[in-house]
Amino acid sequence: MLNKIKRHKPHLSPAEQNVADWILDHPSEAIHSSLATVASAAGTSEPTVIRFCRSIGPSGFREMKLRLAETLSRPTSYMHRDVNPDDSVNDAVTKVMDRTIQAMIEIRSQTSSMPFEQALGAMTSARQLVFVGLGASGHVSRDACQKFFRLGIPCSFATDTPIIVQTAAVLGTDDVMVVTSHTGNWPDVVRAVNTATENGAFVIALTDPRSSLAAAASLVFECQSHEDTSIYTPMSSRLAHLALLDALQVVLALKMGQTAETNLQKSKRALAEAL
Repeated sequence: MLNKIKRHKPHLSPAEQNVADWILDHPSEAIHSSLATVASAAGTSEPTVIRFCRSIGPSGFREMKLRLAETLSRPTSYMHRDVNPDDSVNDAVTKVMDRTIQAMIEIRSQTSSMPFEQALGAMTSARQLVFVGLGASGHVSRDACQKFFRLGIPCSFATDTPIIVQTAAVLGTDDVMVVTSHTGNWPDVVRAVNTATENGAFVIALTDPRSSLAAAASLVFECQSHEDTSIYTPMSSRLAHLALLDALQVVLALKMGQTAETNLQKSKRALAEAL
């Protein structure tokens, strides 16, 4: 949570930045303070503190304190947020599965408000699709590239900073960049997105809606996760991104109709013959 506050601070209002500064300077005190106390200490109002909480992700002051307390508590394990070192194998497996199921349910509840139609409009007429991501998101981007190219649209992926920034520099009108990022605040990725849009490319981002990446993208699929990737290896957030891209690939195939059907058949036939 402290890292998230630092990342969001430049985009906050001056009054909200005062709240951020006080919490960053007094994190332990903040988790035991009332809303009125934090507002007074930061020299601002209670509504401003609530706006600050919502600006950085939590739904309110109570949730912000809970997530701050979680950050300050030394984790008993870096393996998974729900798993304890003394859990049995069956308990650990169940907890991981339950967290994954919950992530899928949460993302499913948001799909009706996601901009699938706008994304399809850009992708069906695209000259090429470029899938971008760093770290765990890079694996998601590779996976998406392997699925989308079978529809007959030229696809590539960029999963390290030098390739990402160079790819963005040569994109142009009719090109679509699809960027996946849990935090949405990698400076080099945001800079690459700005370059791509300046060149006329259309950028679709799967990320936190309050992030720098979301602000720079042409279209945003809002993906918020309670997973703290500064401690744990991305799991549920990565799976949510994979599921969204799978769904986008399927609806794009439906939109393309017989062209996609024919290309999918050709790719499968070619693979079968090669084996």
